[in-house]
Amino acid sequence: MENKNIDKHSLRFNIMAILLIAIFCFSISPITLQNDTFYTIKIGEHILENGIDMRDPFSFHDLEYAYPHWLYDVGIYLVYNIGGQVGIYISTVVLSIVLGIIMYITNVKLTKNKLTSFVITIGAMYLLKNYIAARAQLVTFILFVLTIYFIEQFLDTKKKRYTIGLIVIPIIIANVHVAVFPFYFILYLPYIAEYMIYILSNAGIIISASKIKRLHKKLKNAENQEEIEKIKDKILNLEQKNERLQKRYKKANENPYKIKIMGNHNVRLLIIIMILCIFTGFLTPLGTTPYTYLVKTMQGNTTQNISEHLPLTLVNDLNFMCVLMIFFAILIFTDTKIRLSDLFMLSGLLLLTFYSRRQESMFIIICAFILNRLICSMFNKYNPNGCENTIKAISRPLLMTATIAIVLILCISMYKPKIGNHFIDERNYPVDASTYILDNLDIKNIRLYNEYNYGSYLLFRGIPVFIDSRADLYSPEFNDGVTVFDDFLNLSGVNNDNIEETLDKYDITHLIMYKKSKLRTFIKQDKEKYNLLYEDDYFCIYERKKV
Repeated sequence: MENKNIDKHSLRFNIMAILLIAIFCFSISPITLQNDTFYTIKIGEHILENGIDMRDPFSFHDLEYAYPHWLYDVGIYLVYNIGGQVGIYISTVVLSIVLGIIMYITNVKLTKNKLTSFVITIGAMYLLKNYIAARAQLVTFILFVLTIYFIEQFLDTKKKRYTIGLIVIPIIIANVHVAVFPFYFILYLPYIAEYMIYILSNAGIIISASKIKRLHKKLKNAENQEEIEKIKDKILNLEQKNERLQKRYKKANENPYKIKIMGNHNVRLLIIIMILCIFTGFLTPLGTTPYTYLVKTMQGNTTQNISEHLPLTLVNDLNFMCVLMIFFAILIFTDTKIRLSDLFMLSGLLLLTFYSRRQESMFIIICAFILNRLICSMFNKYNPNGCENTIKAISRPLLMTATIAIVLILCISMYKPKIGNHFIDERNYPVDASTYILDNLDIKNIRLYNEYNYGSYLLFRGIPVFIDSRADLYSPEFNDGVTVFDDFLNLSGVNNDNIEETLDKYDITHLIMYKKSKLRTFIKQDKEKYNLLYEDDYFCIYERKKV
């Protein structure tokens, strides 16, 4: 009867948790489209009409293009074709909810604790709110959560279905978001490193066992009693030595100071799976792009000039600082032990995050499971029945109502600032200016200079661009001799005295820019060379006069 009551309370809490997570994920999903979404739609349309031709049809530079997330582009275009901007918004909400629910279920499976899993999932999704957008990364977030789940479950059970999942995921990544294909393999490394250290720490036991095995074979072939007795003595001595080593290791592993080393021999099979997955990058129409894209990107300077790729400044990210403080507090001020693989994962992702703040999203997604495991371990030590009793209490009508009310209030506070938002923010994207260009200029014959942040919107409207947010496309690493990205930086920042020469280099006939841009201030000083054609509250368009 007691077990039935526990299951009843657990089921109620589970249903409540999943519903509240779904509502919360809805509340943090953005209404306004992000600049990458615009080119994603157009690329998907182009692929369906022309195939993957490895050429860029949207700028006037005639460049090679790698189509790094072609499958996602096609999917988003189909969504847009059916449901328009509303469809894009709905797809973002759905993927956000899927991410939240899968994160919760994975947390529950790994820790067997619904209460901490619920709280940590809500916290993780709150920290991820700035990364929720109609971009390929939202799909890969889900895939990386599943990767951790499949790895952990495979190591525990060695079931084939998890092997299949681990092989299918990199195939999807290689077609949906090729830039993060190498990151998939990073998730394997902490488990492999832990197992290697386990092997090294047990080297004495393994060597002794190997010697004993050889001596037993030798014993079978012994020809006289004296030789047999010598071999038996050696075997006895080695077995006693091995027993002492095993007791010493078991004692140390049962009560480690801070780090637990898990010796799971299924890691050997996991290594084989990882090696097989390396070849899945060829299962894409992009050729070798999964193996070269990230390397080329890191070689260029685009990552040094895009805000999301810049190093994380801890003092400017209070939320991330608080997360680190929670980790440090648990590890320093409690008797909680951390698995060595978790420590490797935590340290590696922290290093990547400080290198590029874009990796903060990966840190949050993966390290949420580590934090949950630490908190559960702490609760099990200091209050073993605390979470179970709390779930029972929350499952009662009064406390359940209070819990729902608290989360709904939080959801309302997250959603309220979005009320009245438009799918396209006219302060950031030249909606009216694009209409003017299409109505008054010959887009097939003009050469339009535009700025980085809204180039994707221009090509979405069918206007050939100078640059857009596909930064890598405009760098020499992906197109030999092309310096469009560098030239844009110099033009937008008015960083040299050769503005006219740079514009002549690209035969620029017209310019569109933010009204408050540095280049606009520069152009206004030379009215003889530039003619103002259009101006609204946020954008302006100039024509270069023929000399």
